[in-house]
Amino acid sequence: MNTPIQRIEDLDLFHLPVETAAFSNDPTPWLEAARARHPWLATSVIGPVLTSYRAIDEIMRMDDALAMPGSEIVGIMGAQGTGWGDFAQEMLLVRHGADHQRLRSSVSAAFGPGNVKRMRPVMIETIDALLDEWAPKGAFDFTEFAANFPVRVMFALIGGDVARLPAIISSLEVQGTSFNMIVEDMPRIEEAYQVLWRFVDDLIEERGPNGNRGDLLDDLIAANTRGDLSPKELRQMLVFLFGAGYDTSKNLLTLLMDSMIAHPAMWERCAADRDYCRKVVREQLRLTSPSNTYRVTTRDVTWEGVTIPAGTMLLFPLGISGRDPALFAHPLEFDPDRPDRTAPLAFGRGMHICLGQFLAQANVEEATHLIAQRLTNPRHAAAPAWRSFCGVWGIKSLPIAFDPAPARTPEPVG
Repeated sequence: MNTPIQRIEDLDLFHLPVETAAFSNDPTPWLEAARARHPWLATSVIGPVLTSYRAIDEIMRMDDALAMPGSEIVGIMGAQGTGWGDFAQEMLLVRHGADHQRLRSSVSAAFGPGNVKRMRPVMIETIDALLDEWAPKGAFDFTEFAANFPVRVMFALIGGDVARLPAIISSLEVQGTSFNMIVEDMPRIEEAYQVLWRFVDDLIEERGPNGNRGDLLDDLIAANTRGDLSPKELRQMLVFLFGAGYDTSKNLLTLLMDSMIAHPAMWERCAADRDYCRKVVREQLRLTSPSNTYRVTTRDVTWEGVTIPAGTMLLFPLGISGRDPALFAHPLEFDPDRPDRTAPLAFGRGMHICLGQFLAQANVEEATHLIAQRLTNPRHAAAPAWRSFCGVWGIKSLPIAFDPAPARTPEPVG
């Protein structure tokens, strides 16, 4: 018997208040109510929201039917004619086909598993230096500490001067909110984008056309020299890589610390067992991860008896996709040893799957192991404050106190 096809506009769907602080702080009650009304769809001010793991996993793979909404977001933000507006419509995430492959191939090798493995000693050295500076404090806002880590690793990848870090971190923080579609933030977003543009422009000019460091910046400049990247694409690519590398690692690490405060035995085990840290990071990616994303349908899409018309803006809540009880037993429990090995959707699916996923996971694995050794008995000093759910989600402020511990003898990197 054929299942009748319904159009999405004819369904009685639950409305998710994704734009509100209450939803950002705890989306679970609304998500459960939405699934009780329909197994995989809800509505929002942005458009339909996919609420099941399977729906997100399978529909995101339909590359021929989806596009990143660059021009749509620029229109919503009133950003036409700005530097950020150009970036939002031209960056890697909104490209398709051969054009997308050309841009992605210019940097993909630098972010592959092999190169990321070679970067682990840099990660360890970076987090060790930060802990020497921050651990004696006994208390701080963990988000401020975490903000310094991934961007320093990115500086190592491109040979940047760490003296310029404060201004860059501030601008990256603003850029992290740029796809949350808060129209009032547009002047700050453009200002931050211009800071980052001038920064990468200076980097390129200082390096010159014949760099000899053999790092990511040299590779990108060589791609420009060959004609594989235009001068504008070269600069936009660097801004994109800084933003993506900063937000994912910093927010994931902060979310993980918040989880570990509730699980002190797990935190102690992280300090002793690097391999266990990998399982903890994976479980954090399942339970709560930083990124939610949008797509616009370029044709009618039919899935599980529902047709979504062309031109529909979809919200894919990757950050809570692992809370689906249809896929995960006791989905709200943090259990690194859970027997189910279904892959988290935190980094997306399809041709736009996160380029830096291996770097982000390695960053957080190494950081977790070392931070757990130096920041013992962590506890909340104040309640966490959450960022807007749409776009890059996560904790914007996590005040903690802890018992400082001295550095341990370094371990070999496996």
